[in-house]
Amino acid sequence: MAAITLLDGGMGQELVARSGDDPTPLWATRVMIDHPGLVRDIHADYFAAGATVATTNTYAIHHDRLERAGMDPLFHALHLRALAEAHEAKAAHGGGRIAGSMGPLMASYRPDLTQPLDVAVPKYAEIARILAAHVDVILCETMASVEMAEGALVGAQAAGKPVWLSVSVDDHDGALLRSGERVADLARLVRDYPVAAMLANCSVPESMAAALGALKDLGKPFGAYANGFTHISGNFLKDAPTVKELTHRHDLTPEKYSDFAMAWVELGATIIGGCCEVGPAHIRHLAERLKAAGHTIV
Repeated sequence: MAAITLLDGGMGQELVARSGDDPTPLWATRVMIDHPGLVRDIHADYFAAGATVATTNTYAIHHDRLERAGMDPLFHALHLRALAEAHEAKAAHGGGRIAGSMGPLMASYRPDLTQPLDVAVPKYAEIARILAAHVDVILCETMASVEMAEGALVGAQAAGKPVWLSVSVDDHDGALLRSGERVADLARLVRDYPVAAMLANCSVPESMAAALGALKDLGKPFGAYANGFTHISGNFLKDAPTVKELTHRHDLTPEKYSDFAMAWVELGATIIGGCCEVGPAHIRHLAERLKAAGHTIV
């Protein structure tokens, strides 16, 4: 039996559902101003469900996104607000770890918007320094190309904390990144930089077995956390989209999601959880399945 790190589930979609607000291109960032405490409550629900890691609501707090909404002066304050809400939930729960999330610059699922290293690295390093004192690990999420992953990974080193690198893979062939490059091409990054774990996220669960097959060969702890969207639509790949362009699956019950995740564990994954549209009920059921199978959640 294995020791499994159980991540939380999606934050952005939970915030949209619970706030009742129409989603905007800023996703979950604006919610922290309009609905203080809601992020904390969602973190608390994931801890109560059995998750041992709270992922900070900092995924989309980038200058390029804030500038479009005239909110860039709040860059630092929004990071601190997200960190505080994660810590408040952790304190109330009495334990757990905090992963500082850094998402793609410009937009998700857009390898065509990958910025060169000399541009991306300083931007990520700025965020990593803010997160450093308040998190246990830096989580670079939803990276869609090798160069995009490298920019985040190098910038994340500024935190002086372990770095988990997570990539988003092709929904039809999980052995490929969304850029069309092979997941196996990430081997250079694992060789050249400190990486504590390699993950795949925010792709359909059906794609994750192939992704994990490639990640396993990189020689690091590995895992997955899938989304609950039917697919990433063409409209979402346009400038400044909102989640209204994405359709959630009606078939991905907690039971079915747990079936996928338990198969990942059988493949050797030791870090699992959920992404967009995977909520506390999914994580609770997964925690129960892991315990019933004799695994230890750490």
